[in-house]
Amino acid sequence: MKTSMISFLCLLLLSSGIAFKLSDPLRLIQTISLTGVEGRIDHLAYDAVHGRLFVAALGNNTVEVVDVKSGERIRSIKGFREPQGIAYLPKVNQICVASGQGTGIDFLDGTSYNILHSVPLGDDSDNVRYEAGTNEIAVGFGSGKLAFIEPVSRTVLWKIDLAGHPESFQMEGTGSRTFVNVPTAGHIAVVDRKLRSIVSTWPIVAVKSNFPMALDESSHRLFVGCRNPAKTLVYDTLTGKVVANLYIVGDTDDLFYDEQRKRLYISGGAGFVDVFQKKEGDQFDRISHLQTATGARTSLFVAKTRRLYLAIPHRGDQKAEIRVYELQD
Repeated sequence: MKTSMISFLCLLLLSSGIAFKLSDPLRLIQTISLTGVEGRIDHLAYDAVHGRLFVAALGNNTVEVVDVKSGERIRSIKGFREPQGIAYLPKVNQICVASGQGTGIDFLDGTSYNILHSVPLGDDSDNVRYEAGTNEIAVGFGSGKLAFIEPVSRTVLWKIDLAGHPESFQMEGTGSRTFVNVPTAGHIAVVDRKLRSIVSTWPIVAVKSNFPMALDESSHRLFVGCRNPAKTLVYDTLTGKVVANLYIVGDTDDLFYDEQRKRLYISGGAGFVDVFQKKEGDQFDRISHLQTATGARTSLFVAKTRRLYLAIPHRGDQKAEIRVYELQD
């Protein structure tokens, strides 16, 4: 009876022309202070076993360790030079950190936070990806290189040259391809890890500055966030063609695809998080334009916990913090 009554009231409101809004797809549930952290905050990583969030505080030259259960920062690890990319390796309880002004990547013990081993790659080591299915770590660095590393022995298996510095990239779990954003070259490089070569390049047309990227491998869709103008391009990974483009928040640096809910989450430094809902075919409707904070362009979506973690930098009266949003169905 209650369900029937609610349905009747909704139909009555619609027929009368009265607008009503469903709950926002993201709900702020927690704010975690990062007092003393200055400058730009780059990427985040999550430890599902111990409930920890690792924050690459690039401008502060630290890695911040946050306990998301208690909502407190539990460690600030010093000694880095512009930490940018970060990944957590659950099988060995280690943290992998790439530094922009360092010589490569550092492997830290996940309990003591001491550096266990360093892998020299070159200047401007940036994004890090760990693919559990193939047990590979990939790191973008230098003026145009990608390195693939075996995480247990921490040895570089092979490297590949690109046409410019790589930004975000995504690795297929069931396939052998890695899709790489190369903004200075204006394209996406498609690297085959079995052949160890670039097998294709897909042009970025009518937009520039392709930085973040997300992959929906099962549906053969690649999402590429661009800053000039602010758009997300949707590629068919079978054909390499653009099948949709979406106007988005400005200055984006992270985007994620939620396969279960068929949603796209995009954070931008212009001070908003956009949420798009996939409809029929390749149609996406923006269902939320959530105001956040200036410069809050890096985030992390964790599907298992139904959380989106957003990094807020210190700017004037705006405090450095992590905002935790819970997904609403």
